[in-house]
Amino acid sequence: MNFFQQSSLFSFSLLSVAILMFLLPTISATHHSSNPKSNATDFIRTSCNVTLYPDICYNSLSRYANAVKYNSGRLARIAMSVSLAQARDMLTHVSSLSRQTNSGGAAAEPKTIAALHDCYETFDDAVDQMQRSIKEMSHLGTDGFDEVLDGPMKLDVCSRATKVKKFTSNGLALVNSFVAQQIGVSRSP
Repeated sequence: MNFFQQSSLFSFSLLSVAILMFLLPTISATHHSSNPKSNATDFIRTSCNVTLYPDICYNSLSRYANAVKYNSGRLARIAMSVSLAQARDMLTHVSSLSRQTNSGGAAAEPKTIAALHDCYETFDDAVDQMQRSIKEMSHLGTDGFDEVLDGPMKLDVCSRATKVKKFTSNGLALVNSFVAQQIGVSRSP
């Protein structure tokens, strides 16, 4: 798989994440407990168990337990903000490497320079998409249908959103598996 194909799959994954981030608040659950901090961190740990990298998820988000409480929508927004910060760091790093190769600080082959440029473009697009996702989530104003009275319409929308979430999650898992296989194939001797 060439870099362009990997970039396209990465962009598809980001779009899918944006869709999930939009849908998560509509299907969030609320919990209450007597020990807010420890139970909020338990909520984050449990939420992170559904991710591909639960330890990284928990370690990066547990410090926000007081802000998250038991709100999936808040957790999703914070997770996107943390992801955005990581993507910006990567963008800065790739930009720095690119400047070093362009200034003659390191001898780089044209393929390396092109790969750095493609990598920069991919992460620049990722940052833009993440910023748009966060902005769209902030336009929701509420955590989905939490403030809507229970009734047939709320049940219908939440049920359908859950179905879409499951299909999107399956698609993302398969895309991630495919990319991991392709990267493994392209790196083998």
